[in-house]
Amino acid sequence: MISLHHVSKKYETPAGSFAALREVDVQIRAGEFAGVVGKSGSGKSTLLNMIAGIDRPSSGTVTVANTTIDRLSESKLAAWRGRNVGFVFQFFQLLPTLTAIENVMLPMDFCKTFPARERRRRALALLDRVGIASHADKLPSTLSGGEQQRVAIARALANNPPLVVADEPTGNLDSITARGILDLFRELANQGMTIVIATHEPDIARVSDRKIQIADGAIAADSRE
Repeated sequence: MISLHHVSKKYETPAGSFAALREVDVQIRAGEFAGVVGKSGSGKSTLLNMIAGIDRPSSGTVTVANTTIDRLSESKLAAWRGRNVGFVFQFFQLLPTLTAIENVMLPMDFCKTFPARERRRRALALLDRVGIASHADKLPSTLSGGEQQRVAIARALANNPPLVVADEPTGNLDSITARGILDLFRELANQGMTIVIATHEPDIARVSDRKIQIADGAIAADSRE
């Protein structure tokens, strides 16, 4: 599903060049649940951005679902990402003026992956899948952090992507709610989705198939549970 070959990423800063990733080689199988762990600034988010096609490597190649995404034009990359990757953000990134169900429908509206008449029904089914169908017509501001994250996960699933990437999805949640979110990702992986999560959660080994540890932009350890 995912193959990174000699991937490096450098950013230019006022203090000089900063290497966020250094010659990273990693392969993740279809249907695998991988947790990427490491300290703040270790390169976790940069690695996820490479996998999701949000950022491009300075060198090396990124192949996801048989597509070498670093070679795509911006427009083709955006179209590919909309259909193949669901991204879950730490801070939810829900549109505050839209209800939960409207937030979930939004990716379908952009990519037109489903007929307009089917989108609301599908969005409601996804909210039910993550356990919050009863909140479908509520605005994000009326929901708890855990409920907002579940809406964000449902939105990530809207276009039925083969890959879901989550950057610190439990970072703003209490420990009990965080455990429930990790269990939800485990269920999605059991249903055949490829899941890659960047996290500080020490509990990640309980639910993931694999733990990839990153330090100073390089893979420090890689173990399957």
